Amino acid sequence: MHDLRAIRENPERFDQNWARRGLEAQTSSILKLDEERRAVQTELQEIQQERNSLSKEIGLMKRDGKDTSDIEAKVGKMKDRMAELEERDRTLGDSLNQHLSSIPNLLDEEVPNGADENDNKEVRKFGEPKRSNDKPLEHYEIGENLGMMDFETAAKLSGSRFVMMHSGLARMERALAQFMLDLHTGEHGYTEVSPPLLVRDHVLYGTGQLPKFAEDQFSTKETGHFLIPTAEVPLTNIMADMIIEEDDALPRRYTAFTPCFRSEAGSAGKDTRGMLRQHQFYKVELVSITLPEDSAAEHDRMTDCAETVLKKLDIPFRTVMLCSGDTGFGAQKTYDIEAWLPGQDTYREISSCSNCGDFQARRMKARFKRKGEKKTEFLHTLNGSGVAVGRALIAVLENYYDPADGGVVVPDVLQPYMGGLKKIMPLQGATTEQLKASA
Repeated sequence: MHDLRAIRENPERFDQNWARRGLEAQTSSILKLDEERRAVQTELQEIQQERNSLSKEIGLMKRDGKDTSDIEAKVGKMKDRMAELEERDRTLGDSLNQHLSSIPNLLDEEVPNGADENDNKEVRKFGEPKRSNDKPLEHYEIGENLGMMDFETAAKLSGSRFVMMHSGLARMERALAQFMLDLHTGEHGYTEVSPPLLVRDHVLYGTGQLPKFAEDQFSTKETGHFLIPTAEVPLTNIMADMIIEEDDALPRRYTAFTPCFRSEAGSAGKDTRGMLRQHQFYKVELVSITLPEDSAAEHDRMTDCAETVLKKLDIPFRTVMLCSGDTGFGAQKTYDIEAWLPGQDTYREISSCSNCGDFQARRMKARFKRKGEKKTEFLHTLNGSGVAVGRALIAVLENYYDPADGGVVVPDVLQPYMGGLKKIMPLQGATTEQLKASA
């Protein structure tokens, strides 16, 4: 959501910024609605004042025994006109809010101009990508050869874009999540939260998924709930409708391990093989709530926390700053961390860390008061993957695969979570079909 007063004061700034995202000028239609609404509100106030005055006059006339029928008729017409104006005010207000809530956040000045992911700016790299003369296997080939990754049964149960994992891979998925949670709570100062997975529509509105991205959400038919697309949604909304003091334990840092549910609308034909783009996946999320002047530093800190996961796993990665055309709806500035996948011979996103400024806080009414001040200000919110568990599993499979025996070496930091297991070996050389036959 945007500050309407700021748009009135400097509409050119907003249009120029949104133009960097490829949007046409928006402020003329916004200000037209705003002007009409303010005119309606002014007329409503004037009629209300006149009506109050006439009501007093009627009281005095009745006390003196005078006829008040003409004035009462005039007051009655005023009442009807006020009802019309109040309805018009609500309609214009709804239209204005709908327009404002469908326009993306303003971009940070540091965000480079560009049309898509090809124009993102590389910030740094870690590790040396593994390459070989032979064609490396992709994660789904490794998983199926282990006899532990089953897409066919998952499709039978749930349709496409689902997976069922067994044995060592199922345990490694759990180990990755536990490792990340321990790292973020023990070393990075995040508070672990176990949030609801079903939320109301106003919660998704607060973080910007609604109304613009309704088709990307899964919802229930009877209760009006939505399955969370990311733990960012409930974690950020912890601060909704709150006013806190400036020194009230800020910044607040939350982390959660949850399943995430996305319809993947518009992604037909993209990453149809394997686990890269699923309707259900697991993620360890990071959320920070800060003072405005601290959010830029917090953004860098959060990105470093996510990068630390990959450093400890010894997975090569690069960090890029997203360009204007690739930055998400609610973000001012975003860093994507991309893990190296030998099977695809490229880097793929594994974490996205965004500073949303006060964009979400305005929608959620998350505010604070500075010491000695009466007026409130909006907090700043940040979110990031710390990291996507499924994609971390993919990265481990492809970077730690041993073609000599078909096994996958367990990274050192995961071995304590795997009962000391150092390598995941194929289930007696079983294929997926053999695994199902023996189940």
